[in-house]
Amino acid sequence: MLFMVVWYIGEGKQCKTFSLPSPLNSHHNGKYVSTESTPSESADTGFSPEEWARMLKALDWPTPDQPITDIAMTTCPACSTFSILGQKEKYRVGDELYVHIVAKDHNNTAKRYGGDFFLTKLYSSELKASVVGEVLDHRNGSYSARFLLPWEGEAQVAVRLVHSSEVVQILKKCLNSNSMRRFYYGYFEAPGPNGKRIKETVTCNVKWGQADNSSTGTCIYRDPRTGDEWQCKKPKKLSCDAWVYHRGGGYRNPLTTFEKKLFNGALTNKGIKGDNRILNVLPSNVRIGATEKCKPGMPTPVPAGFYLEDVWTSRVCNIHHFKSADMEKCLKNKLIYMMGDSTTRQWFEFFETIIPSLKRVNIHTDKKLGPLMAIHMKNNIVLNWRAHGLPLSFAKMAVADLHYISNEIDGMAGGRDTIIVFDIFAHVVFHPLTFYAHRVSRIRQSVIALLKRAPETKVIIKSGNTRETKDVIANDWYYMQQNIIMKEAFRDLPVIYMDIFQMTSCHYAKEDVHPAPVIVANAIDIFLSFVCPV
Repeated sequence: MLFMVVWYIGEGKQCKTFSLPSPLNSHHNGKYVSTESTPSESADTGFSPEEWARMLKALDWPTPDQPITDIAMTTCPACSTFSILGQKEKYRVGDELYVHIVAKDHNNTAKRYGGDFFLTKLYSSELKASVVGEVLDHRNGSYSARFLLPWEGEAQVAVRLVHSSEVVQILKKCLNSNSMRRFYYGYFEAPGPNGKRIKETVTCNVKWGQADNSSTGTCIYRDPRTGDEWQCKKPKKLSCDAWVYHRGGGYRNPLTTFEKKLFNGALTNKGIKGDNRILNVLPSNVRIGATEKCKPGMPTPVPAGFYLEDVWTSRVCNIHHFKSADMEKCLKNKLIYMMGDSTTRQWFEFFETIIPSLKRVNIHTDKKLGPLMAIHMKNNIVLNWRAHGLPLSFAKMAVADLHYISNEIDGMAGGRDTIIVFDIFAHVVFHPLTFYAHRVSRIRQSVIALLKRAPETKVIIKSGNTRETKDVIANDWYYMQQNIIMKEAFRDLPVIYMDIFQMTSCHYAKEDVHPAPVIVANAIDIFLSFVCPV
């Protein structure tokens, strides 16, 4: 199924070691040929074989069953169609709606294999209402989408082809490859003659699945606790220990000439034709929103919630919509650690804006790069944010400020009044999925240790979301794969997994790696409802 739920909660056991797949890559006369991935022989990602088997099943995605040698063979958004099944004269709140999707190629011929990446939603522009549809791939070129009708009034269906199955197969090859789609810069500095500093800039990257070549012109940096390794080209004049600053660099496009054609804008992220009549949903006695308090271990239905008048109603638990005074009361005497990328920084900035008495402390760091701190003196609220460790594509910043999430968690005492929020997706997506799994497994180990010494600590994981770009460098399909790894890794632990993907994919706001303020506000309500259940 192509949609994931908005959050996942569970409790359970520790992980061990497993290997993720590496691809077999081949070409046919310069054209793309789909191939299956095979397990990596050397990647130690920190999970057990049993857990890997479970993840492999969750990550499974159909692939083309023939060599793709012409664009005409790929899924055509203008040719594909959808229709509503079992039309009824009257629909009521709580009913389900079923849609049939037929994928066709550019010859207008129905496809006979699956793997297309469709996103679907039911929406009303007038009501500012929307809900995702749950997509089932029948693996024969046809798909089903199931919708809940959660609000009274107008509603209509929209189906979007984000990527054809042929493009998804290319994305799978790239995500499972050890080739890096991004590089970085390292800035080296040291005292020189006459009081002047010697400065050099070199390229750097993740060291993953490559031989140790430090003796042939490379500086290798290994974190002793996580085992993560970073490598930089050795400076000509300075030693490896003169590495002071880091910043994001450029991109490397791994596609062949033919593969690049498949990412043409006319073929990507396009709505398909179908029955877009406006349905009139009548009222009923069915209650859609959940009434139970938010707590660990609750089952998560699909969909997990919906928007109405731009307000998210949860089907998991009772979401309270917090005003500024409510937020202050909820967070009183709380120590909050936020770690991750600029999307968790959005949350930090949201609290700064919405709670006037929460004041940022000048700790002499960049206001965007961090680390950041804000304090509410009267209510004893301490809010922290810092970027996760390498790889990171931020502007130039001190290497000393780049801390791995797991190392930060290892240094926390935790407790009833400690809240930890983290995410890691957008900056890691340029690297192999095996590397991502390794990073996630190390964070998991730290969370397990934290919850053993301080079981009342609240740990909240914020997933990746949809974004504006849909290319081979970064796209929604990659984020879905990361979300699956993260969700599966933490499914047996007493943590809160907030999958924001659903909330961003069905909203009318323009897709952005930094979601619109209205989406952030609703996500904060979910977050606070778990901190202070009502």
